[in-house]
Amino acid sequence: MVISISVVLLLLILAVLFLRNGGLRFSHALVCCLLGFCLAGSSVAPTISQGIAATADVVSGVRP
Repeated sequence: MVISISVVLLLLILAVLFLRNGGLRFSHALVCCLLGFCLAGSSVAPTISQGIAATADVVSGVRP
């Protein structure tokens, strides 16, 4: 558990640095994909899924 959280934090920091420095290159996209896979396997995954579902419900309920 501690190792997976450390990997997630490391990949998150790398992704933020890559995005702040400009263009997203292939290596940057690869780091972002790895971050996604690590997040999906962590204990935070259900919370993220519920947050996305709740946001989708709010957005679908908004009428222009």
